[in-house]
Amino acid sequence: MKKRHQQKLIVLSFILLIGFNLPILLLFDKGGFVFGMPVIYLYILSIWLFSIILSYVILKRYYE
Repeated sequence: MKKRHQQKLIVLSFILLIGFNLPILLLFDKGGFVFGMPVIYLYILSIWLFSIILSYVILKRYYE
């Protein structure tokens, strides 16, 4: 794996660490609903989906 791909995955890991940190999660734990779903669930699922898509894009470029 090229050095720049490794660096991108490390940066993604730090972003996820910050995104799933408790003080950040508590910002979205307000009890509101979006499309019938609690905001905290929507936040966690969207960050998770974002990380999967971004990891896929980084690794796809590695294998080309």
